[in-house]
Amino acid sequence: MKSIKISVLSVICALSFSNQAEAHMKTKILFVVTSHDKKGSTGEPTGFYLGEVSHPWEVLHEAGYEIDFVSPEGGKAPVDGFDLSDPVNKKFWENETYHRKIENTLQPEDVNPDDYTAIFYAGGHGAMWDFAGNEKLAVIAAKIYEKGGIVSAVCHGPAGLVNIKLGDGKFLVEGKKINAFTNEEETAVKLDKVVPFLLESKLIERGAKFEKSGLWQPHVTIDQRVITGQNPQSAKGVGEAILRELKK
Repeated sequence: MKSIKISVLSVICALSFSNQAEAHMKTKILFVVTSHDKKGSTGEPTGFYLGEVSHPWEVLHEAGYEIDFVSPEGGKAPVDGFDLSDPVNKKFWENETYHRKIENTLQPEDVNPDDYTAIFYAGGHGAMWDFAGNEKLAVIAAKIYEKGGIVSAVCHGPAGLVNIKLGDGKFLVEGKKINAFTNEEETAVKLDKVVPFLLESKLIERGAKFEKSGLWQPHVTIDQRVITGQNPQSAKGVGEAILRELKK
């Protein structure tokens, strides 16, 4: 009788541990940031746009989600839009745990897609040079999505979506409503001839149903667990949309 009780207790403990591990796994989100630090031939510095990380991070972090960071090359990620007068930027930058993570980003080969319930591609012009061609990141995103997870991005972050293919061979964005930095916005910042491709045009080429608002207007699009935002003004909204989708 005693041995039976011990066996039952062992099973209960094992199930409890398994459930805790699964719950922990489901509370992790992967943020992707660029490793690229120059705007093409201009020599001007760039990187990930701080507000496009900090604002979604605040929404998700305060909701109890743990966030990891990955970049195409790993290590310290270059930052743009460094404005600590924005209290959310300041809060993120001065958080010791997350400052350490952004200074020591994972490499794609270090990432197990099964650990994450969502992936978020942050913008910043650097993303235009090193997101689209990174096959390892595309595979990670596809695996997260095909296990029922969320793929999301803001501003230039959707550059990471243009070459994601699913198991059926179709592009992730094909037939879906998608939003990103528009051709008009790229022209307005005078970088339409500098970036390697126009993001709006490339997404349409991949079969996306592109949505957009006017210059610098917040715009968030949600379609079949793919969440995209137009510009820095949309970053918090993307974070809030991810959170709502995760609660479903």
